[in-house]
Amino acid sequence: MRLTFVSEAGAERSAIADGFSAVATRFDMQWQLHDSEHKMKVLLMVSRFGHCLNDLLYRWKIGALPIDIVGVVSNHFDYQKVVVNHDIPFHHIKVTKENKPEAEAQLLQLLESSGTELVVLARYMQVLSDTMCKKMSGRIINIHHSFLPSFKGANPYKQAYERGVKLIGATAHYVTADLDEGPIIEQDTARITHAQSADDYVSIGRDVESQVLARAIHAHIHHRTFINGNRTVVFPASPGSFASERMG
Repeated sequence: MRLTFVSEAGAERSAIADGFSAVATRFDMQWQLHDSEHKMKVLLMVSRFGHCLNDLLYRWKIGALPIDIVGVVSNHFDYQKVVVNHDIPFHHIKVTKENKPEAEAQLLQLLESSGTELVVLARYMQVLSDTMCKKMSGRIINIHHSFLPSFKGANPYKQAYERGVKLIGATAHYVTADLDEGPIIEQDTARITHAQSADDYVSIGRDVESQVLARAIHAHIHHRTFINGNRTVVFPASPGSFASERMG
């Protein structure tokens, strides 16, 4: 269960936690207590498709996505100026077959030094190692440009076009060592017709991806997600936050 409340007496979080611990011990409960005013420290990662990054930066800027963006990591320089113009640290970490271990060690160091609580792969096109996935288990969200579990892997829009599908979509999920197999957080679809091209699919898909990723992040930062095996339980948004979550 998930419970949201306000202390009319103005009790501190530590005092509430201390008071509840005896109850939790009595019933052998696994529990967490979070302050809704805390802004989660988030690190964004992007490659060369910037629609999700730009969307998240806009939502963050207007307060629709209450997070603390500690930095943006990319293996390219395409969005360096965009990020710097938002007064956000930009980190270029080049990734090749030869330097991948060193690049990931640099990323891990950045996660620790920045106090990152959540990593968002906003169309970051590099596969993270098993070590990274395990270390950050339940704390990495990826947006996949397909309505999983169908059309996985490369060029899902081309696959969809060749199969003549009538719905395309996007999937936000937690990252695990199994590529594109992590617990699903959020999904959405868009209807298309036979008259549209594969490029049209990509264009329509960009909007779906941006909205799905934003909703998944919104759910995670408000602790509305619970991973149960390979499935994700997602609690409804509380009144007042739903409008910002559905924005766009």
